[in-house]
Amino acid sequence: MALELSTSPTDIPRELGGYGGTTPGPLVICIGGMHGNEPAGICAARRVLQTLQSTQPVFRGEFLALSGNRTALAQHRRYIAQDFNRLWTAERLRRLHQSPALVPQHPEEQEQQELLTVIESALARRRGPVIFLDLHTTSADGVAFTVISDTILNRRLALSIPAPVILGLEECLDGTTLNYINDLGYIAVGFEGGQHEAPASIEHHEAAIWTILQTAGCLRAQDAPQAQASREQLARSIKNAPRIVEVRYRHAIQEDDQFVMEPGFVNFQPVKRGQLLARSRHGDIRASETGFILMPLYQSQGADGFFLVRAVKPFWLQVAFWLRRLRLE
Repeated sequence: MALELSTSPTDIPRELGGYGGTTPGPLVICIGGMHGNEPAGICAARRVLQTLQSTQPVFRGEFLALSGNRTALAQHRRYIAQDFNRLWTAERLRRLHQSPALVPQHPEEQEQQELLTVIESALARRRGPVIFLDLHTTSADGVAFTVISDTILNRRLALSIPAPVILGLEECLDGTTLNYINDLGYIAVGFEGGQHEAPASIEHHEAAIWTILQTAGCLRAQDAPQAQASREQLARSIKNAPRIVEVRYRHAIQEDDQFVMEPGFVNFQPVKRGQLLARSRHGDIRASETGFILMPLYQSQGADGFFLVRAVKPFWLQVAFWLRRLRLE
Protein backbone atom coordinates (compact mmCIF):
# COMPACT_ATOMS: atom_id res chain seq x y z
CA MET A 1 0.00 0.00 0.00
CA ALA A 2 1.47 3.32 -1.11
CA LEU A 3 0.80 5.12 2.14
CA GLU A 4 3.62 6.11 4.42
CA LEU A 5 2.46 6.28 8.03
CA SER A 6 4.76 6.94 10.92
CA THR A 7 4.45 5.30 14.32
CA SER A 8 3.11 8.54 15.80
CA PRO A 9 -0.52 9.61 15.23
CA THR A 10 0.52 13.26 15.51
CA ASP A 11 2.38 12.85 12.20
CA ILE A 12 -0.87 11.98 10.40
CA PRO A 13 -2.68 15.29 9.91
CA ARG A 14 -6.33 15.44 10.92
CA GLU A 15 -6.96 17.71 7.95
CA LEU A 16 -5.34 16.05 4.96
CA GLY A 17 -6.07 19.16 2.95
CA GLY A 18 -8.75 21.16 1.24
CA TYR A 19 -9.60 22.91 -1.99
CA GLY A 20 -11.97 25.70 -2.93
CA GLY A 21 -13.98 27.53 -0.30
CA THR A 22 -13.83 30.90 -2.05
CA THR A 23 -17.25 30.70 -3.74
CA PRO A 24 -20.64 29.47 -2.50
CA GLY A 25 -21.44 25.85 -3.25
CA PRO A 26 -21.52 22.38 -1.74
CA LEU A 27 -19.29 21.38 1.16
CA VAL A 28 -17.93 17.89 0.43
CA ILE A 29 -16.31 16.28 3.48
CA CYS A 30 -14.32 13.13 2.77
CA ILE A 31 -12.99 10.92 5.58
CA GLY A 32 -10.49 8.10 5.15
CA GLY A 33 -9.08 5.76 7.75
CA MET A 34 -11.99 5.49 10.17
CA HIS A 35 -10.49 2.05 10.67
CA GLY A 36 -6.73 1.98 11.08
CA ASN A 37 -6.14 -0.95 8.73
CA GLU A 38 -7.94 0.85 5.90
CA PRO A 39 -5.52 3.52 4.60
CA ALA A 40 -6.61 3.45 0.92
CA GLY A 41 -9.07 6.30 1.38
CA ILE A 42 -6.34 8.56 2.73
CA CYS A 43 -4.11 7.74 -0.23
CA ALA A 44 -6.92 8.51 -2.67
CA ALA A 45 -7.87 11.80 -1.00
CA ARG A 46 -4.25 12.93 -1.12
CA ARG A 47 -4.02 12.08 -4.81
CA VAL A 48 -7.19 14.02 -5.61
CA LEU A 49 -5.98 17.01 -3.59
CA GLN A 50 -2.62 16.92 -5.37
CA THR A 51 -4.33 16.96 -8.76
CA LEU A 52 -6.66 19.79 -7.78
CA GLN A 53 -3.82 21.88 -6.43
CA SER A 54 -1.63 21.31 -9.48
CA THR A 55 -4.34 21.89 -12.12
CA GLN A 56 -6.31 24.60 -10.25
CA PRO A 57 -9.71 23.96 -11.86
CA VAL A 58 -12.72 26.22 -11.33
CA PHE A 59 -14.45 24.93 -8.21
CA ARG A 60 -17.79 25.70 -6.57
CA GLY A 61 -17.94 25.19 -2.83
CA GLU A 62 -15.31 23.43 -0.72
CA PHE A 63 -13.68 20.01 -0.62
CA LEU A 64 -12.25 18.96 2.75
CA ALA A 65 -10.39 15.67 3.32
CA LEU A 66 -9.96 14.35 6.86
CA SER A 67 -8.28 11.38 8.53
CA GLY A 68 -10.20 9.18 10.96
CA ASN A 69 -8.61 7.02 13.63
CA ARG A 70 -5.04 8.34 13.53
CA THR A 71 -3.88 6.28 16.51
CA ALA A 72 -5.02 3.04 14.89
CA LEU A 73 -3.65 4.12 11.50
CA ALA A 74 -0.22 4.58 13.05
CA GLN A 75 -0.38 1.01 14.38
CA HIS A 76 -2.07 -0.49 11.30
CA ARG A 77 -4.90 -1.88 13.45
CA ARG A 78 -8.65 -1.66 12.89
CA TYR A 79 -9.02 -0.01 16.29
CA ILE A 80 -7.23 0.19 19.64
CA ALA A 81 -9.93 -0.09 22.33
CA GLN A 82 -13.26 0.38 20.52
CA ASP A 83 -14.44 0.38 16.93
CA PHE A 84 -14.23 4.06 15.98
CA ASN A 85 -17.05 3.69 13.46
CA ARG A 86 -19.50 2.51 16.12
CA LEU A 87 -19.11 5.42 18.57
CA TRP A 88 -21.26 8.01 16.79
CA THR A 89 -24.49 7.40 18.68
CA ALA A 90 -26.90 10.21 19.55
CA GLU A 91 -26.47 9.57 23.27
CA ARG A 92 -22.68 9.68 23.14
CA LEU A 93 -22.61 12.82 21.00
CA ARG A 94 -25.09 14.49 23.35
CA ARG A 95 -22.78 13.70 26.26
CA LEU A 96 -19.78 15.16 24.42
CA HIS A 97 -21.65 18.39 23.72
CA GLN A 98 -22.83 18.66 27.31
CA SER A 99 -19.34 18.00 28.70
CA PRO A 100 -16.78 19.17 26.10
CA ALA A 101 -13.97 18.86 28.65
CA LEU A 102 -14.77 15.19 29.27
CA VAL A 103 -11.51 13.29 29.79
CA PRO A 104 -11.13 10.56 27.13
CA GLN A 105 -10.97 7.04 28.56
CA HIS A 106 -9.29 5.46 25.52
CA PRO A 107 -7.70 6.55 22.20
CA GLU A 108 -10.92 6.35 20.17
CA GLU A 109 -12.66 8.78 22.54
CA GLN A 110 -9.83 11.26 22.03
CA GLU A 111 -10.02 10.76 18.26
CA GLN A 112 -13.77 11.37 18.30
CA GLN A 113 -13.49 14.62 20.23
CA GLU A 114 -10.89 15.93 17.78
CA LEU A 115 -12.69 14.80 14.62
CA LEU A 116 -16.05 16.09 15.84
CA THR A 117 -14.53 19.53 16.45
CA VAL A 118 -13.15 19.69 12.89
CA ILE A 119 -16.41 18.49 11.31
CA GLU A 120 -18.56 20.93 13.27
CA SER A 121 -16.21 23.79 12.41
CA ALA A 122 -16.54 22.95 8.70
CA LEU A 123 -20.33 22.71 8.98
CA ALA A 124 -20.48 26.11 10.66
CA ARG A 125 -18.82 27.82 7.68
CA ARG A 126 -20.70 25.99 4.92
CA ARG A 127 -22.16 28.08 2.11
CA GLY A 128 -24.32 25.44 0.48
CA PRO A 129 -25.47 21.82 0.83
CA VAL A 130 -23.33 19.30 2.70
CA ILE A 131 -22.19 15.96 1.30
CA PHE A 132 -20.28 13.45 3.41
CA LEU A 133 -18.20 10.68 1.82
CA ASP A 134 -16.86 7.95 4.12
CA LEU A 135 -14.15 5.77 2.52
CA HIS A 136 -13.56 2.18 3.64
CA THR A 137 -12.07 -1.12 2.47
CA THR A 138 -12.79 -4.76 3.36
CA SER A 139 -10.68 -7.70 4.49
CA ALA A 140 -12.05 -9.79 1.61
CA ASP A 141 -11.34 -9.19 -2.05
CA GLY A 142 -14.06 -8.54 -4.59
CA VAL A 143 -16.22 -5.80 -6.04
CA ALA A 144 -16.31 -2.24 -4.65
CA PHE A 145 -19.70 -0.97 -3.49
CA THR A 146 -21.60 1.99 -2.07
CA VAL A 147 -23.55 2.11 1.20
CA ILE A 148 -26.39 4.54 1.94
CA SER A 149 -29.39 5.13 4.11
CA ASP A 150 -32.15 5.01 1.49
CA THR A 151 -33.22 8.63 1.07
CA ILE A 152 -33.87 10.30 -2.27
CA LEU A 153 -30.84 12.60 -2.01
CA ASN A 154 -28.51 9.82 -0.84
CA ARG A 155 -29.70 7.58 -3.66
CA ARG A 156 -29.01 10.19 -6.34
CA LEU A 157 -25.41 10.60 -5.21
CA ALA A 158 -24.83 6.88 -4.71
CA LEU A 159 -26.22 5.91 -8.12
CA SER A 160 -23.83 8.34 -9.80
CA ILE A 161 -20.95 6.07 -8.73
CA PRO A 162 -20.63 3.06 -11.08
CA ALA A 163 -20.77 0.45 -8.32
CA PRO A 164 -23.43 -1.63 -6.53
CA VAL A 165 -25.52 0.19 -3.93
CA ILE A 166 -26.25 -1.52 -0.61
CA LEU A 167 -29.54 -0.73 1.11
CA GLY A 168 -30.34 -1.56 4.73
CA LEU A 169 -26.80 -1.90 6.07
CA GLU A 170 -27.20 1.13 8.33
CA GLU A 171 -30.17 -0.59 9.98
CA CYS A 172 -27.85 -3.41 11.09
CA LEU A 173 -25.11 -1.17 12.52
CA ASP A 174 -25.36 1.41 15.29
CA GLY A 175 -23.11 4.40 15.84
CA THR A 176 -21.62 4.82 12.37
CA THR A 177 -20.55 8.18 11.00
CA LEU A 178 -23.08 7.75 8.17
CA ASN A 179 -25.86 7.49 10.75
CA TYR A 180 -24.52 10.59 12.52
CA ILE A 181 -24.45 12.70 9.33
CA ASN A 182 -27.84 11.43 8.16
CA ASP A 183 -29.35 12.34 11.53
CA LEU A 184 -28.08 15.89 11.01
CA GLY A 185 -30.07 15.99 7.76
CA TYR A 186 -27.13 15.96 5.36
CA ILE A 187 -26.31 13.67 2.44
CA ALA A 188 -24.05 10.78 3.44
CA VAL A 189 -22.51 8.10 1.24
CA GLY A 190 -20.18 5.30 2.30
CA PHE A 191 -17.88 3.68 -0.23
CA GLU A 192 -16.05 0.37 0.16
CA GLY A 193 -13.25 0.49 -2.39
CA GLY A 194 -11.99 -3.09 -2.28
CA GLN A 195 -9.53 -5.16 -0.30
CA HIS A 196 -7.42 -3.35 2.34
CA GLU A 197 -4.04 -3.79 0.67
CA ALA A 198 -5.05 -3.86 -3.01
CA PRO A 199 -3.64 -0.94 -5.04
CA ALA A 200 -6.88 -0.91 -7.04
CA SER A 201 -8.73 0.12 -3.87
CA ILE A 202 -7.00 3.49 -3.98
CA GLU A 203 -8.00 3.95 -7.62
CA HIS A 204 -11.61 3.03 -6.83
CA HIS A 205 -11.69 5.59 -4.03
CA GLU A 206 -10.34 8.23 -6.39
CA ALA A 207 -13.14 7.45 -8.83
CA ALA A 208 -15.71 7.80 -6.05
CA ILE A 209 -14.31 11.18 -4.94
CA TRP A 210 -14.17 12.61 -8.47
CA THR A 211 -17.69 11.37 -9.19
CA ILE A 212 -19.14 12.93 -6.06
CA LEU A 213 -17.40 16.25 -6.74
CA GLN A 214 -18.85 16.34 -10.25
CA THR A 215 -22.33 15.13 -9.33
CA ALA A 216 -22.51 17.67 -6.51
CA GLY A 217 -21.71 20.45 -8.98
CA CYS A 218 -18.33 21.38 -7.52
CA LEU A 219 -16.48 20.51 -10.73
CA ARG A 220 -17.42 20.54 -14.41
CA ALA A 221 -16.52 17.42 -16.40
CA GLN A 222 -14.23 19.40 -18.73
CA ASP A 223 -12.28 20.73 -15.74
CA ALA A 224 -11.42 17.24 -14.44
CA PRO A 225 -10.71 15.05 -17.50
CA GLN A 226 -8.95 12.41 -15.39
CA ALA A 227 -12.24 11.71 -13.62
CA GLN A 228 -13.80 9.98 -16.63
CA ALA A 229 -10.95 7.49 -16.99
CA SER A 230 -11.12 6.83 -13.27
CA ARG A 231 -14.86 6.13 -13.44
CA GLU A 232 -14.44 3.83 -16.44
CA GLN A 233 -11.81 1.79 -14.62
CA LEU A 234 -14.13 1.39 -11.64
CA ALA A 235 -17.05 0.42 -13.88
CA ARG A 236 -14.96 -2.28 -15.59
CA SER A 237 -14.05 -3.79 -12.23
CA ILE A 238 -17.69 -4.27 -11.22
CA LYS A 239 -18.31 -7.02 -13.81
CA ASN A 240 -21.66 -8.77 -13.22
CA ALA A 241 -22.46 -7.62 -9.69
CA PRO A 242 -26.09 -6.52 -9.16
CA ARG A 243 -26.72 -2.77 -9.26
CA ILE A 244 -28.81 -2.52 -6.09
CA VAL A 245 -29.01 -5.03 -3.23
CA GLU A 246 -30.64 -5.16 0.18
CA VAL A 247 -29.17 -6.66 3.34
CA ARG A 248 -31.02 -9.79 4.42
CA TYR A 249 -28.86 -11.08 7.25
CA ARG A 250 -25.95 -10.00 9.44
CA HIS A 251 -23.93 -12.61 11.29
CA ALA A 252 -22.81 -10.86 14.48
CA ILE A 253 -19.91 -12.36 16.43
CA GLN A 254 -18.43 -12.03 19.90
CA GLU A 255 -14.72 -12.03 20.75
CA ASP A 256 -14.91 -15.49 22.33
CA ASP A 257 -16.84 -17.11 19.45
CA GLN A 258 -13.63 -18.39 17.81
CA PHE A 259 -15.16 -17.39 14.49
CA VAL A 260 -13.27 -18.58 11.40
CA MET A 261 -14.52 -17.80 7.90
CA GLU A 262 -14.16 -20.53 5.31
CA PRO A 263 -11.37 -19.49 2.92
CA GLY A 264 -11.84 -18.00 -0.52
CA PHE A 265 -15.03 -15.96 -0.26
CA VAL A 266 -15.13 -12.54 -1.95
CA ASN A 267 -17.66 -9.71 -1.94
CA PHE A 268 -20.74 -10.48 -4.05
CA GLN A 269 -19.89 -14.15 -4.44
CA PRO A 270 -23.14 -16.12 -4.91
CA VAL A 271 -23.97 -18.54 -2.09
CA LYS A 272 -26.73 -21.11 -1.73
CA ARG A 273 -28.99 -21.81 1.21
CA GLY A 274 -27.32 -24.33 3.51
CA GLN A 275 -23.81 -23.69 2.14
CA LEU A 276 -21.03 -23.81 4.75
CA LEU A 277 -19.69 -20.29 5.25
CA ALA A 278 -17.81 -20.32 8.56
CA ARG A 279 -17.20 -22.19 11.80
CA SER A 280 -17.16 -21.17 15.44
CA ARG A 281 -17.13 -22.81 18.86
CA HIS A 282 -20.90 -23.14 18.44
CA GLY A 283 -20.53 -25.29 15.31
CA ASP A 284 -20.88 -24.89 11.54
CA ILE A 285 -22.39 -21.66 10.19
CA ARG A 286 -24.38 -22.07 6.99
CA ALA A 287 -26.14 -19.65 4.67
CA SER A 288 -29.71 -19.02 5.81
CA GLU A 289 -30.81 -18.28 2.25
CA THR A 290 -29.56 -18.07 -1.32
CA GLY A 291 -28.04 -14.74 -2.31
CA PHE A 292 -24.67 -12.98 -2.27
CA ILE A 293 -22.13 -12.83 0.53
CA LEU A 294 -20.80 -9.44 1.58
CA MET A 295 -17.82 -8.49 3.76
CA PRO A 296 -16.73 -11.97 4.92
CA LEU A 297 -14.37 -11.40 7.85
CA TYR A 298 -10.73 -12.28 7.22
CA GLN A 299 -9.16 -10.15 9.96
CA SER A 300 -8.76 -10.55 13.72
CA GLN A 301 -10.85 -7.53 14.77
CA GLY A 302 -14.49 -6.89 13.97
CA ALA A 303 -17.98 -7.81 15.17
CA ASP A 304 -19.47 -8.65 11.77
CA GLY A 305 -18.75 -12.15 10.50
CA PHE A 306 -20.47 -11.61 7.14
CA PHE A 307 -23.64 -10.27 5.56
CA LEU A 308 -26.05 -11.92 3.13
CA VAL A 309 -27.65 -9.69 0.51
CA ARG A 310 -29.98 -10.13 -2.45
CA ALA A 311 -30.64 -8.10 -5.57
CA VAL A 312 -33.50 -5.61 -5.48
CA LYS A 313 -35.77 -5.92 -8.50
CA PRO A 314 -36.62 -2.59 -10.18
CA PHE A 315 -40.36 -3.03 -9.53
CA TRP A 316 -39.88 -3.39 -5.78
CA LEU A 317 -37.43 -0.49 -5.80
CA GLN A 318 -40.14 1.70 -7.37
CA VAL A 319 -42.70 0.52 -4.80
CA ALA A 320 -40.30 1.34 -1.97
CA PHE A 321 -39.69 4.77 -3.50
CA TRP A 322 -43.38 5.66 -3.67
CA LEU A 323 -44.12 4.29 -0.22
CA ARG A 324 -41.38 6.51 1.15
CA ARG A 325 -42.81 9.49 -0.74
CA LEU A 326 -46.27 8.83 0.73
CA ARG A 327 -44.80 8.66 4.23
CA LEU A 328 -42.98 11.95 3.69
CA GLU A 329 -46.12 13.66 2.42
